Amino acid sequence: MSYDVPQIPGEEELEVAASDTRQWPMWEVFVRQRRGLSHVHAGSLHAPDAESALQNARDVYTRRAEGVSIWVVPSSAITATDPDDVDAMFDPFDEQPYRHATYYEIPDEVGKM
Repeated sequence: MSYDVPQIPGEEELEVAASDTRQWPMWEVFVRQRRGLSHVHAGSLHAPDAESALQNARDVYTRRAEGVSIWVVPSSAITATDPDDVDAMFDPFDEQPYRHATYYEIPDEVGKM
């Protein structure tokens, strides 16, 4: 989208280069809704630096005072597992059923836990 900026007579014209936001790094945004809760991934955004990412995240993800804390992390700093490698990364619980709480029987004397 482009448009012409109106000029005031006698004002010198400024040339502003259009910035390509696709060149800015991607930032992951985490928001804490209230004190005592964990930060939750809210989304992603492009920004030139951490300070701009914080300001943009505040404007985009906490418009109605929906949070008390924001973290922004460069996407390039996050290392994650591949969902297709779930068997290699996480032990299947079928081989070790004792890891499930339902494996154990609770004696009647204990009552509710």
